[in-house]
Amino acid sequence: MTGPQSNQSHRAREIAESFGVDPERYNRARPAYPAGLIDRIVRTFPGRDVLDVGCGTGIEARQFHAAGCRVLGVDPDRRMAEFARTTGIDVEVSRFEEWDPANRSFDAVVSGQAWHWVDPVAGAVKAAQLLRPHGILALFAHVFEPPPPVSDALRTVLQRVAPDLPFGAAQVTGDERPPTPANAYRAMYIHFGDAVGQTNAFGEPEHFQLEWERAYTRDEWLDLLATTGMLTRLSTDALAQISDGVGAAIDAIGDHITVRFTTLAMTARRR
Repeated sequence: MTGPQSNQSHRAREIAESFGVDPERYNRARPAYPAGLIDRIVRTFPGRDVLDVGCGTGIEARQFHAAGCRVLGVDPDRRMAEFARTTGIDVEVSRFEEWDPANRSFDAVVSGQAWHWVDPVAGAVKAAQLLRPHGILALFAHVFEPPPPVSDALRTVLQRVAPDLPFGAAQVTGDERPPTPANAYRAMYIHFGDAVGQTNAFGEPEHFQLEWERAYTRDEWLDLLATTGMLTRLSTDALAQISDGVGAAIDAIGDHITVRFTTLAMTARRR
């Protein structure tokens, strides 16, 4: 459970701009993107000037830079931007929809784990305005699924300590189950593609995904969990209760858990 389950998530500004509460933890805990994803996207670029929308601490920006791109980031959270700058990424602070490009244009507009915080129609229109002919809009995000006992423990403790969360398992009661995280994100990315199509500025969007796994210790998983949008605004006490409940579920499994990742992507070429 990694993010909002609504196509209106871009309106939840208090969540979208809450990740900078601990940028060092975010940068440490959040995984980078598979090399195969970065390579596949970069091969489609007509040039090497890249704008990274919602760049956060610079995780994917550094990967594109390592692949030979010149990267400029834009992010609404000054704390995240300041951290990214310490890693060598040039970042300007603004919401993307309001950002002034100062007559600059790009070969690619990319966004990792952040496009659901952008108005999908206004964002696609602005990306089209910024892209050079044949430039690429590339959107991608991780979906992570821990073992069922761990996700069930999170759901249970959220219902108890944070029942009013707008985007999370806390809304699920009784025997009702939400869509799997991967299916929820697939639906969201189809919606992104539809919004791109409304601009009449892009060719047919291409959707693809990569699946992979990673082992996490108890502390590593709790570290990552604390960086998710449904938890970044909770009190220290609520976070401690969540850590206790989820940590106990991990302890019952063993010294580590295996987490399944699906990295979803959508690309579209500027006409």
